Amino acid sequence: MSKRFIPLAEVSEILDISSAQAYALVRSGDLPAIKVGGRGQWRVEVTELEAYIARMYAQTRDFVRTQQPAD
Repeated sequence: MSKRFIPLAEVSEILDISSAQAYALVRSGDLPAIKVGGRGQWRVEVTELEAYIARMYAQTRDFVRTQQPAD
């Protein structure tokens, strides 16, 4: 059975970013997450991470399209 939630360390590994960058994504609300446990550990639902990645692909496509020179 695959995991439903993953820690920020795993998010940073998957996205190949620093832990601080992963934390900033969560704190800004760009990447929805929850705090769990007595120490308030951040966890990201795998489906939310996949949705974030899809949004970033869409934003990148839009950016590339707008940067293309007009004929």
